[in-house]
Amino acid sequence: MLTFASGGEVLALAQKEGLSLGRLALRWESEQAGETEDLLMARMAERLKVMRAAVERGLRGEDRSPSGLAGGQARLVWEAAANPRVGGATLTRAAARALAVAEVNACMGRIVAAPTAGSCGIVPGVLLTVAEEREKGEEDLVLALFTAGLIGYLIARRANLAGAAGGCQAECGAAASMAAAAAVELAGGSPEQALNAAAISLKGSLGLVCDPVAGLVEVPCIKRNALGAANALTAAEMSLAGVKSAIPFDEVVDAMAAVGRSLPRELKETALGGCAATPTGKAIKKSLCGKPD
Repeated sequence: MLTFASGGEVLALAQKEGLSLGRLALRWESEQAGETEDLLMARMAERLKVMRAAVERGLRGEDRSPSGLAGGQARLVWEAAANPRVGGATLTRAAARALAVAEVNACMGRIVAAPTAGSCGIVPGVLLTVAEEREKGEEDLVLALFTAGLIGYLIARRANLAGAAGGCQAECGAAASMAAAAAVELAGGSPEQALNAAAISLKGSLGLVCDPVAGLVEVPCIKRNALGAANALTAAEMSLAGVKSAIPFDEVVDAMAAVGRSLPRELKETALGGCAATPTGKAIKKSLCGKPD
């Protein structure tokens, strides 16, 4: 049976077995669950359908969250992708899709936590866009989700995926790392390049705080999904170009865990610091909750 406890061990196994990270994750999960790979692929395909549906719903721009803080912004960015002003069409479409899913979450719609609800837009935003650009099929996308899941598992094993424990680096940061590795494999990169992309991406999120205004996963959380998509795409491009992470993936995850422990309570989902503690953030809280500053 396949066994591993770190990114280094995963890479060694992938190279020994001649497998992509997605295929390795699929085989490992099949062995762990005692279920066939075909059944697991079918189940992951169902998650992909939910992701697609959330993107489509969010891009319509019809929903508004109960707070009134979220909804309609993904459609604005999607329409801008027809004539992008700065970042190019690929980046703009990925950002729009990431926003779309995060808005659906805020509007009480159905999403896939990837790895959390607050970071749900990054993986689908990136992977659906890369698959579109590279003309990849359903099977490729499903395997990319296994790659993303493997990176998320490794982060959870060595650190955590909760904003309340590690700040937003554990949510949007982890999601971007997952998406970066999966994007590399979708584009034909090697397992080593995928892990390099995951490490590069996660380094770019170290110290990212969790500071939800009024305690809602809307401001600044939704826009961080779009920014996380940009992070993942950039990390993937760098790795595919031959750039390597000077710090190995496992050490970056360990650093993330240490940074999370060092963050003060105010910056870990308590809505007491960061953007939540600004004058405007406090005013929004008061208007929504009727509580004093």
